[in-house]
Amino acid sequence: MWPEEFSFILDGAEQVTLESAARQREDGSHSEAIHRQALKVRLSQADYERIWPLAEARYRLQGHFAGKAITLIVNNPHYSQWHPADGGTVESVSDSGRPYSTRYVVVHFLLDDVRETVEA
Repeated sequence: MWPEEFSFILDGAEQVTLESAARQREDGSHSEAIHRQALKVRLSQADYERIWPLAEARYRLQGHFAGKAITLIVNNPHYSQWHPADGGTVESVSDSGRPYSTRYVVVHFLLDDVRETVEA
Protein backbone atom coordinates (compact mmCIF):
# COMPACT_ATOMS: atom_id res chain seq x y z
CA MET A 1 0.00 0.00 0.00
CA TRP A 2 1.11 3.57 -0.73
CA PRO A 3 2.13 5.08 2.65
CA GLU A 4 -0.64 7.25 4.11
CA GLU A 5 1.90 9.92 5.10
CA PHE A 6 2.54 10.58 1.38
CA SER A 7 -1.09 10.60 0.22
CA PHE A 8 -0.97 14.42 -0.12
CA ILE A 9 1.53 13.99 -2.99
CA LEU A 10 -1.20 12.55 -5.21
CA ASP A 11 -3.68 15.36 -4.46
CA GLY A 12 -3.97 17.33 -7.68
CA ALA A 13 -2.10 14.71 -9.72
CA GLU A 14 -2.81 14.98 -13.44
CA GLN A 15 -3.79 11.78 -15.28
CA VAL A 16 -1.82 11.55 -18.52
CA THR A 17 -1.01 8.97 -21.18
CA LEU A 18 2.67 8.28 -21.81
CA GLU A 19 3.20 7.67 -25.50
CA SER A 20 6.26 7.01 -27.61
CA ALA A 21 6.67 5.38 -30.99
CA ALA A 22 8.62 2.16 -31.50
CA ARG A 23 12.29 2.83 -32.24
CA GLN A 24 15.04 0.94 -33.99
CA ARG A 25 17.86 -0.06 -31.67
CA GLU A 26 21.55 -0.13 -32.55
CA ASP A 27 21.43 -3.93 -32.91
CA GLY A 28 18.69 -3.64 -35.56
CA SER A 29 15.82 -4.80 -33.35
CA HIS A 30 12.82 -2.59 -32.57
CA SER A 31 11.58 -1.40 -29.20
CA GLU A 32 7.86 -1.57 -28.55
CA ALA A 33 5.71 1.55 -28.64
CA ILE A 34 4.70 2.85 -25.22
CA HIS A 35 1.07 3.68 -24.36
CA ARG A 36 0.65 3.75 -20.57
CA GLN A 37 -1.60 5.60 -18.16
CA ALA A 38 0.30 7.65 -15.60
CA LEU A 39 0.00 10.34 -12.98
CA LYS A 40 2.06 13.50 -13.45
CA VAL A 41 2.93 15.28 -10.21
CA ARG A 42 4.86 18.45 -9.37
CA LEU A 43 6.28 18.23 -5.87
CA SER A 44 8.93 19.96 -3.82
CA GLN A 45 12.51 18.70 -4.02
CA ALA A 46 12.30 17.90 -0.30
CA ASP A 47 9.18 15.72 -0.77
CA TYR A 48 10.80 14.03 -3.78
CA GLU A 49 13.82 13.12 -1.66
CA ARG A 50 11.47 11.64 0.97
CA ILE A 51 9.70 9.36 -1.56
CA TRP A 52 12.88 8.41 -3.47
CA PRO A 53 13.24 5.10 -1.54
CA LEU A 54 9.78 4.09 -2.88
CA ALA A 55 10.90 4.36 -6.52
CA GLU A 56 10.50 1.51 -9.02
CA ALA A 57 8.22 -0.46 -6.66
CA ARG A 58 4.47 -0.91 -7.17
CA TYR A 59 2.08 0.41 -4.52
CA ARG A 60 -1.67 0.02 -4.23
CA LEU A 61 -3.76 3.11 -3.69
CA GLN A 62 -6.85 3.85 -1.64
CA GLY A 63 -9.37 6.67 -1.68
CA HIS A 64 -9.91 8.44 -5.01
CA PHE A 65 -7.61 5.97 -6.81
CA ALA A 66 -8.85 2.78 -5.10
CA GLY A 67 -8.35 -0.24 -7.35
CA LYS A 68 -5.23 1.31 -8.89
CA ALA A 69 -1.51 0.89 -8.27
CA ILE A 70 1.37 3.27 -8.96
CA THR A 71 5.08 2.94 -9.69
CA LEU A 72 7.36 5.99 -9.44
CA ILE A 73 9.52 6.24 -12.59
CA VAL A 74 13.08 7.32 -11.79
CA ASN A 75 15.63 5.34 -13.78
CA ASN A 76 13.85 2.77 -15.95
CA PRO A 77 15.46 3.16 -19.41
CA HIS A 78 12.16 2.40 -21.19
CA TYR A 79 10.67 5.55 -19.65
CA SER A 80 13.73 7.83 -19.82
CA GLN A 81 11.81 10.76 -21.30
CA TRP A 82 9.57 10.74 -18.21
CA HIS A 83 12.32 10.59 -15.60
CA PRO A 84 12.17 13.27 -12.91
CA ALA A 85 12.68 16.74 -14.35
CA ASP A 86 13.14 20.28 -13.09
CA GLY A 87 9.81 21.71 -11.97
CA GLY A 88 11.04 25.25 -11.40
CA THR A 89 11.69 27.35 -8.32
CA VAL A 90 9.28 29.48 -6.31
CA GLU A 91 10.61 32.47 -4.38
CA SER A 92 8.77 33.25 -1.14
CA VAL A 93 9.14 35.29 2.02
CA SER A 94 8.83 33.69 5.45
CA ASP A 95 6.68 35.14 8.25
CA SER A 96 9.85 36.67 9.68
CA GLY A 97 10.45 38.51 6.39
CA ARG A 98 13.33 36.36 5.24
CA PRO A 99 13.32 35.33 1.53
CA TYR A 100 13.69 31.67 0.59
CA SER A 101 13.40 29.44 -2.50
CA THR A 102 11.53 26.18 -2.93
CA ARG A 103 12.73 23.90 -5.74
CA TYR A 104 10.21 21.63 -7.47
CA VAL A 105 10.49 18.38 -9.43
CA VAL A 106 8.05 16.93 -11.98
CA VAL A 107 7.67 13.16 -11.64
CA HIS A 108 5.54 10.48 -13.29
CA PHE A 109 3.94 7.44 -11.68
CA LEU A 110 2.84 4.57 -13.90
CA LEU A 111 -0.85 3.94 -13.15
CA ASP A 112 -2.24 0.40 -13.39
CA ASP A 113 -5.45 -1.38 -12.49
CA VAL A 114 -5.04 -3.81 -9.62
CA ARG A 115 -6.12 -7.23 -10.69
CA GLU A 116 -6.57 -9.94 -8.14
CA THR A 117 -7.49 -13.52 -8.84
CA VAL A 118 -10.45 -14.79 -6.88
CA GLU A 119 -11.16 -18.45 -6.31
CA ALA A 120 -14.62 -19.52 -7.43
